[in-house]
Amino acid sequence: MRFRDVLDLVVFASIAGITNGEKTFFISSTLPANTSAVLEAFVSFSIELSSFPDYAGNVSVPNAFSNNLLNNIENLTGTKPFIRVGGNTQDYALYNSSLAVAINGTINVQKSPDYPTTLYIGPSFFESYSTWPGTKFSHGFNFGNNGSAGRETLLATIPLACKALENGKLFNWELGNEPDLYSTSAQGPVRPHSWNEETYVNQWLNGTRTIRLGLAQACPNLTSNASYGYLAPSFAGTSNTLNPIITWRDGLDADKNIKLISSHNYIGGATQPGVTLQGTLMNHSSTVASISHQINESRLLSNYSLPFILGETNSLYNQGAPGLSDSFGAALWGIDFNLWCASQGIGRIHMHQGTNYRYASWQPVNTNKAPMGTKPPYYGNIAVATMVSPGNQTSVNVSVSNIALPNIFESAYGTYVKGALTRIAVINMVEYNYTTNISTSSPRPSSNYSFSIPGVNRKEVSVQRLMANGSNTVSGVTFDGYSYNYELDNGKPVLLKNVTRGETLRVMDGIVTVDVPDSSAAILNFS
Repeated sequence: MRFRDVLDLVVFASIAGITNGEKTFFISSTLPANTSAVLEAFVSFSIELSSFPDYAGNVSVPNAFSNNLLNNIENLTGTKPFIRVGGNTQDYALYNSSLAVAINGTINVQKSPDYPTTLYIGPSFFESYSTWPGTKFSHGFNFGNNGSAGRETLLATIPLACKALENGKLFNWELGNEPDLYSTSAQGPVRPHSWNEETYVNQWLNGTRTIRLGLAQACPNLTSNASYGYLAPSFAGTSNTLNPIITWRDGLDADKNIKLISSHNYIGGATQPGVTLQGTLMNHSSTVASISHQINESRLLSNYSLPFILGETNSLYNQGAPGLSDSFGAALWGIDFNLWCASQGIGRIHMHQGTNYRYASWQPVNTNKAPMGTKPPYYGNIAVATMVSPGNQTSVNVSVSNIALPNIFESAYGTYVKGALTRIAVINMVEYNYTTNISTSSPRPSSNYSFSIPGVNRKEVSVQRLMANGSNTVSGVTFDGYSYNYELDNGKPVLLKNVTRGETLRVMDGIVTVDVPDSSAAILNFS
């Protein structure tokens, strides 16, 4: 993959002019140079290990709602999202062979009010890998506990995990979550202050070699070069206790079994001072600045010739903030974030999920904190899946390129399928607060965007819109007139009668113009 200077946002579009608020941009109808194709299942998820049984259910009672939501994405991209099962709780999970339920967790609110930091998993936990047909998973082994209990858990769960993930269900293994925070974790350090890259690499290699030996005994069919591999190092960022570049130089991939370079990213923190919807999330410059660290890391590691992914990411760390991470504005942020990553050569994005997490795309079960249901960020996932769809083609390259816009509260992207311009997405992130505007009679503000595409031979294009009453709303979201609400048809798409869809735009002299209301997005389809 090729690094692009994040300060140079002009990838393939140039501003032709700005008159009367209307902006015109020249766009290539063929794939720009140095643009990478996204990986299979670009739209993917990471699920907190302690929440996985809630999301997937078990063999007796599978979670059909979750499966429907995953199927919706498969219907667009041709591949079901890949599921990484891990997160903070993978490094707390200890195995109890006599446990009659999937998990038994205890929450210590002093450490985290959202997930258990004392956690036991039983044999039935691994049933959850059998409830979503056609889904590939990575399983995260406990690396945080390096005492006797941790080693016993590793040895005991290798055969259980590999048996559950045979027959094409495995995409990679993972050993440890965010080990660059092990010596400084707010939940309590699990390594000494002397923790460094060399020590980490030695322990990680010892652990992965133990896993390989266990697989050879329990699931020898999963030890071939084609089926055996890891996503690593799964660092929380690029500037914590462990330096990712030094880690690789110290021999992390000495056994040549890492298949994906995985990093984690969050735009900000849920309780960070100054975090706002407009200033932090609905802000293209904020996204560019945040992900620039991972882009730089991918450039520095490009000599390893491995795909670079975000194995865990979402809006605000510490499970998101109410009114921000669960709002429609977060859905718009998600589109901008995912497509910017795709345009910069990041091959796959795993959006992190968890029961009761504010930034989750859906709540998988009813709890005393939140009802079961589809949340606004899921509609952003659907819009991204639409943008990276290969259409009715299979095994073709899909690439995304950024279209530089002059305002930090807007962004645009082009999708190229087999090298030809297929779609344009425009995201108007100017905040429109439904609550403060409900009493006014003024129309919702909007902006016109004109795109000049030399060589385009279509006379009209179709439009799909992502809409809601405003950026702060947490319900009433639609994409192209469809709702994916749990209450309507268990997460399957339902066409609403009170929305406008089927819109087309004329292409005149190679120019198409679309009006996009504040706090909404539009996708123009050229195929």
